[in-house]
Amino acid sequence: MSTITVRLPESIHGQVKELALVDGASINNFIVSAVAEKVAARRTVAWLKKQAAERGSAKRLLELLDQVPDVPPTPGDELPVKVRPKGSKK
Repeated sequence: MSTITVRLPESIHGQVKELALVDGASINNFIVSAVAEKVAARRTVAWLKKQAAERGSAKRLLELLDQVPDVPPTPGDELPVKVRPKGSKK
């Protein structure tokens, strides 16, 4: 087990105290649980991104893009002039 010092703004500290009390946990346990949830969420997102990247293929992307109809954008959906491809009218 490691010990760290964390500085919390008073407003957050007060909320942590209240929520820990509601949960019937110590402030320490509440913070450990919150950090563990954040770490798990980040790992899950990284894993999902990796899985999606491994399943993707340039060939499939091009097949999907070929299905997009060649129609002008809906009014209000046009790209700003500075990001339009060269030679594009709208």
